[in-house]
Amino acid sequence: MIRYRFGQDDVLRTRFAIAPLMELIGAFYVLRRPERYVVHRRWLKWAASRVGDLDLTLLDAAAPFGGPYWPVFVSPPPREPHATIEAELSRVRETPPERVLAEITHRYPDRLPAAARPFAGDPAGALGELVEQMRALWDAVLGPRWVTISALLESEIASRARSLAALGSRAAFADLHPSVSWEAGCLSVRPTSKSATDVNLAGRGLLLIPSAFTWPTVWPRIDPPWDPALVYPPTGIGDIWEPADTDHGALKSLIGCRRARILQELDRPAATLELAARMRVSAGGISDHLSVLRRAGLVTRRREGRRVVYARTLTGDALCRPST
Repeated sequence: MIRYRFGQDDVLRTRFAIAPLMELIGAFYVLRRPERYVVHRRWLKWAASRVGDLDLTLLDAAAPFGGPYWPVFVSPPPREPHATIEAELSRVRETPPERVLAEITHRYPDRLPAAARPFAGDPAGALGELVEQMRALWDAVLGPRWVTISALLESEIASRARSLAALGSRAAFADLHPSVSWEAGCLSVRPTSKSATDVNLAGRGLLLIPSAFTWPTVWPRIDPPWDPALVYPPTGIGDIWEPADTDHGALKSLIGCRRARILQELDRPAATLELAARMRVSAGGISDHLSVLRRAGLVTRRREGRRVVYARTLTGDALCRPST
């Protein structure tokens, strides 16, 4: 059991984040042990054929399934509330080679398996290849579904943050997960692979990370360089891959032909100029329609460097996505 002990300021300093690399590792676990993850059966059916030709041997060595420890450099603690996969993979690539070697040997103290030996022989080179494998996996099975996944996670964060602010810690933590309980300033997680541990938050607060692919368990994080964190499956995870039967004619009648076309084009997130080029219309007109769709909760926007990228929300997905 792990007990997170809250002091006077720790509830106020509890915060949320979305961790793309945590989803990547979780999705890799689901692909390796499909029988354990019935919630993701539809996603697995779609994803399995997309990974058959990928070389993921270094990722398999660096993110082993099970065991008391797996290397932290593969999925470092998030620094932003909603980081991009590009930024997170850059952080992995920048890991010092000596840390890569230290964490790999910590995971395999007796003998390195063949797949892990490149990390000992050439840590920097193996790290670069590992990042390429992670990027290939993301592009194959997570990137095309990230709008759906992140919309669910954003909805979870908004709902739980409102409960925390309006109703207090007991309400916010009560239904976090069946293995998690709150009592008298202490958040308990049971059982875990770790021995009984008390973690005094000491003013640091707790980092809560909703994750689609951690289902059906929670992942407590207490080892450096992590501050105390808990990765948990969001509410509504059981419906994430449910298809929606869509009549695009009805959609056009509902929101208009141009807005329906924009929503359909956002199957791939895009900036205003990209959408205008795809549709061969003016950027100003696209921008006006995007503003309406955003106010209606059908699209979201985020900044990536100098670009503002638009993507469908879960509601927008439900309106557009046909049965699969």
